[in-house]
Amino acid sequence: MTAQSRLVLTEEIHTSLREHLFPGDGKEAAAILICTRSPGSTLKLLSKKLILVPYDECAVRQPNAITWPGDYLEQAIDEALSQSLSIILVHSHPGGLFEFSSVDDESDAGTMVALAQGVEAIHGSAIMIPEGAMRARAYHPDSSLEDIAMVTVPGDNIRFWSRGLAEQQPAMAFTSDMSATLGQLTAAVIGVSGTGSIVTEQLTRLGFGKLVLVDHDHVEEKNLNRILNSTVADAQSRRAKVDVFADVIERIRGTNIAHPISASVFSRKAVLAVANADVIFCCVDSQQGRLICDLMASSFLTPLFDVGVSIPTRLSRIGTRQIHDVQGRIDYVRPGGSTLGDRKVYTPESLYAEDLLNSNPEAHRDQVARGYISGIQEEAPSVITLNMRAASACVNEFIARAFPFREENNSNYAQTSFTLSGCLEDYASESSFAKGHNLHLAQGDQEPLLGMPPLGVK
Repeated sequence: MTAQSRLVLTEEIHTSLREHLFPGDGKEAAAILICTRSPGSTLKLLSKKLILVPYDECAVRQPNAITWPGDYLEQAIDEALSQSLSIILVHSHPGGLFEFSSVDDESDAGTMVALAQGVEAIHGSAIMIPEGAMRARAYHPDSSLEDIAMVTVPGDNIRFWSRGLAEQQPAMAFTSDMSATLGQLTAAVIGVSGTGSIVTEQLTRLGFGKLVLVDHDHVEEKNLNRILNSTVADAQSRRAKVDVFADVIERIRGTNIAHPISASVFSRKAVLAVANADVIFCCVDSQQGRLICDLMASSFLTPLFDVGVSIPTRLSRIGTRQIHDVQGRIDYVRPGGSTLGDRKVYTPESLYAEDLLNSNPEAHRDQVARGYISGIQEEAPSVITLNMRAASACVNEFIARAFPFREENNSNYAQTSFTLSGCLEDYASESSFAKGHNLHLAQGDQEPLLGMPPLGVK
């Protein structure tokens, strides 16, 4: 299947919007979304700002009708004009109608013309019912009308609404209904190697409609012991990792599911491909790779799942090297929440050290701390069992968010860490991390992409 249009709201904007649209009096209310656009090939509108229309300034507020002053539309046009942002007019349907009414059609007919004259961009309208579910549609500059295929809110729970999905409740986890929902979604896997190949295998069999695979590397004999479905023939021919797995996906699911991108995540090609995704799985082993995934999640309002494993060692009393721990970590980053940077998963110091290592490897030949097993030169670490454990936890974390089944609130599980040597799991809540100001939130297609000059238009 091909990627379809999206309207994405942060949890903060969706919560504020719902509280305003349903004050408890059973009457319609209105608001305006100012949206950027994702730079990918698919229409993906990203909520940037919310303008609330005061109840007492509406000339008419009834259970099935509302009219409000043009001052707020002019305010939206003024704010959208400089960057040609999209304006989405939103109102409530207190009675629960999950369709656009004939009254909505008539209202849009005049208003969208005014918007198009004020700002040259794709504009639209949306409705919300009391449960918070939304429908949206877009009006293109050529006056053509497009139903937005899905409205998504990637919060502590990841919510999806479309004509083909249940309007109020998500599908039950681990059922065929869950698979049907996943069939409408696009996942991007960054790094299709140790953990990434295992994550991709699971996403393939769970039924995602489209899988974007990003990895610049090729298969080598030394990593055949931990990359699923790779063979000696692949290593001997130096096949790209993404091509190997794309073939596997085609054999399992058929054509047009896998979209391999044999390029670095630092490339414009990769960023544009990932921009279309509904969810990102970061399975890289570099600090800089995590930084890029973090920036993409913020800029394109895409939920991010980051997985990492490590085996720290120590010297014994007699000077021999011993395993100190066997560790795994899974972070869920929701757009508008704390980032991987906020959580110190990477730091300016670690980014600098990694850059120095890459730019001057001769000076760091004896440093092996960035490998799976710290302190040991190990070209082919036998870590597939650890990778399996971490990759499964990562995908299950996504399922818990999109199809909630936990007894406790998902906000309690922003970060999960486990130790196999101590047989323990630990959890950190979203509130336990200090959230900094995020300049990249919903930046969309603003150039240079992700605020990084190397990713700008050449």
